[in-house]
Amino acid sequence: MILFLLGIMIIYVFVISWLIYGFTKINRFEYIGLPPKTNFSIIVPFRNEAENLPILLESFSKLNYPTDLFEVILVDDFSNEEFQVSSFKFQVSVAKNIRVSNSPKKDAIATAMEIVKTDWVITTDADCVVHKNWLLALDNFIQLHHVSMVAGAVTYDCQNSFLHHFQQLDLASLQGATIGSFGINKGFMCNGANFAYTKSFFQKLNGFEGNNSIASGDDVFLLQKAIAEYPEKVAYLKSKNTIVTTKPTADWKSLFYQRVRWASKTTSYQSLFGKRLGLIVFLMNFGFVYCFVLTFLGMLPYFFIWVYFLIKFGIDSILIKQTNKFLAKNKIQYLLLSSLWYPFFSTAVALYSLFGKYEWKGRRF
Repeated sequence: MILFLLGIMIIYVFVISWLIYGFTKINRFEYIGLPPKTNFSIIVPFRNEAENLPILLESFSKLNYPTDLFEVILVDDFSNEEFQVSSFKFQVSVAKNIRVSNSPKKDAIATAMEIVKTDWVITTDADCVVHKNWLLALDNFIQLHHVSMVAGAVTYDCQNSFLHHFQQLDLASLQGATIGSFGINKGFMCNGANFAYTKSFFQKLNGFEGNNSIASGDDVFLLQKAIAEYPEKVAYLKSKNTIVTTKPTADWKSLFYQRVRWASKTTSYQSLFGKRLGLIVFLMNFGFVYCFVLTFLGMLPYFFIWVYFLIKFGIDSILIKQTNKFLAKNKIQYLLLSSLWYPFFSTAVALYSLFGKYEWKGRRF
């Protein structure tokens, strides 16, 4: 077993180093000098978001982009109360979600697609805030690159608590893996809170056909389908101008269910690289938990678990720090404590996701 764990450590260090290299291969794009000309439809699925939607819409009103070049389509997924839209200079419409599958969010996006008038669409979430140059930078990138799908970055608006900073470090690792995988031409993951593609490309891919039975994954499965068929049409936009800010969960239970929802998609990945990476990360985290139990029982010397942890902590820190420097304004906090707690948390999430149910927007899946 010790030899197996040593083998996992070597593979893990190699793979994370590869992602770190990939992260550096994606060039930053901050150019916003071209006159805007792309028409966008911003799709926002929501359910009981009366508190968050006004904040998101207010951030849209501050966009450095002509209001006649974008529209906002809010898709109400059976909220308890009807959301009343205020008056804005840009066009805002509200549509009722038409449920046809086990995935409310995929259905919401498909519902919006039926009324979209522009070619380019962007999906984001109701609890987000966008940068003022979000559309302008994306427009300039589209004008300079022949692409049909663009993934962007997401970060958290953290308060000074361990729970919030733990989530930020976890998200930094996921975003680092996302950007790094694009840098080594192995893109397999993105975030639906900042995801753009053309309507014609969506239709060409037959939308979400093939994964409607899975509640989440409106972003990942569509991306993997696109990369499998048209890799040259997909790009990652690494720009501070396009980073979307969202809220961390308010408690550990919500965080656990959120990560279970994310993890439950992994076994259905079309990307072989994504599946293998998920397995390697799980084995590395599970290995630490296993070593901890053996050490606690006196069946393993202390030096081994410390060597194991330091190797993992060292390589993870490089990826997390370079990603957090790009994503966040705040300095990293609780890195050591988070790194000690994370293997236990992620192992529990991974094991539970294989057979357990989770809550999402007041529903169980």
